[in-house]
This record gives sequence, structure tokens and C-alpha cells, in this order.
Amino acid sequence: MSASALDHVGIAGPDLDALAAAYERLGFRLTPRAQHHAPGPDGVVRPIGTGNRCAMLRQGYLELIAVIDPALPSNTLDRFLARYRGLHIVAFAIEDPEAELARLRAAGLAPPGIAWLERPIETEAGRATARFARIPMPDAPEGRIQLIRHLTPELLWQPGTLDHPNRAVALEEVALMVADPAEAAARFARLVGVAATAASDGVVLALPQGRVRFTAGAAFPGVAAPALPFIAGVTIRTEDGAAALRRIAGAAARETPGGVLVPPEHAGGAALLFR
Repeated sequence: MSASALDHVGIAGPDLDALAAAYERLGFRLTPRAQHHAPGPDGVVRPIGTGNRCAMLRQGYLELIAVIDPALPSNTLDRFLARYRGLHIVAFAIEDPEAELARLRAAGLAPPGIAWLERPIETEAGRATARFARIPMPDAPEGRIQLIRHLTPELLWQPGTLDHPNRAVALEEVALMVADPAEAAARFARLVGVAATAASDGVVLALPQGRVRFTAGAAFPGVAAPALPFIAGVTIRTEDGAAALRRIAGAAARETPGGVLVPPEHAGGAALLFR
């Protein structure tokens, strides 16, 4: 048992509309705005204060998330935003939440259990409810690090949502800047069930789909950490070697040895490397 993929990352900001506008300017087609719902202590599912829009890719996706109703619980998002604006969520795909929970507890981790979440989704047939089972890494200093099982994947990966003007197709990597890459990678390795390996660009967890990179220095050229640990950015594969992205982003993007980099100030606090 282990995680099979880098499922998605979450970019958090104080204003969902402004965050969405920034990503639309970069050529992403986003899903409609949706408010999250979760069971309360009495088991009744109610709205919570956060909402999102997503850029669904053929492999993985980017979640743009913000507090849209300050009167309701924020599910710790306000605490994350007090540190910095940008990437605060990393989720890994699993198939069997109960089996993974047992594996983690046998390995000495103490996740609180399986957390259930849902949100409305617009489909061609009308509104439906997407449902998720999540297992969070307890007390992760990096942010909301979790395993996730999509109970209704067909509602998220709808054909009409997967084609983007920037030709993005896959979430390939998330990069973290940390004080001790080996220590952080070891904790993540216990969560996902994949061994960490040393690489020229840091310590890496390579999953069947996607990877996580930990570095003590700059994860991307010219990108400084506002605080450590810092989920610095992601690498996104395109269909055309980032040609469309170059046209769309214009002066917001710059060439680097690894691809075309959109710096955090143009992407809600997250560095985006397109290749």
C-alpha cells in the first residue's frame, strides 16, 4: 500500500476572485466557484467557510482556495494565510483509505482518522456532489499534507474542463524549501509509503505519477522563501513545450534552464515552472 500519484496542490489566497483572475491570465480554464461542505460533530454535513476553483489537468490538478464566508469555520486556512500567500496544500492519491490509515498507524504515525469533505460540482446534467476521503499528516509544519481518495472522480475530471489555452496537461512535481531536506523527506515518505532518494537537486520522493522535491536552497531561480518550511512551487508539463504559455504570459514569464518560469508574484504566491 502506498500513494500512487501527486494528486493535487492547493494555492491559498485572501480573495478567490483575484486568485482565479491571475490563473486565467496564465491560460488556465477554471471550474466554477464551489463552497466546501463537511460533517459537523453531530454528523450533519454543513457548509464551511472555504471555497475553490480548480484547473483540472489530465494528470492531477491545481486547486485555488480561499475563505469565502468568514462567518464559518475556515478549516485552518486562515492560519496558513497568516504565514504567507501561496501553496499550502499537497495531496497524494490513494485507493483504500481504511487500509492506508491502518498502515500509517502501524508505522507509528497518529493521523486523527479519515476526514470527509464534499462540494457541489456543475455537470452537463446539472448540479452534483463531489465527495472525498482524506487522511491528513498530523501536525505537518509544511501545511495541509494529506492522502486523498476521490469517491466521485468522474465529477472532477470532466472532458470539458481538461483543455487549457496554455496547453497544460500534467502536474509533475511540487518543490519545498525546508531547513532539513532529509528530515522532511523522511516524514513525507512515511505518509506516502515511498522511499526518499538523494538527487542532484535535493531529496526526492518519486511516485508512479509525479514527485516531491525537498531542497535547502532555492527551489526555483530567483524565488525566495518568505518563511521555512515553504511550499515553493510546481512543475507543469504542457503539450507544446510551453509555447502557448510563452505567448499568453508574456512579460510575466522568464526562461530558465528547466523551462518557462512564472514567478510567485504573478501566480498567487506560487512559482509555476512550465515545460
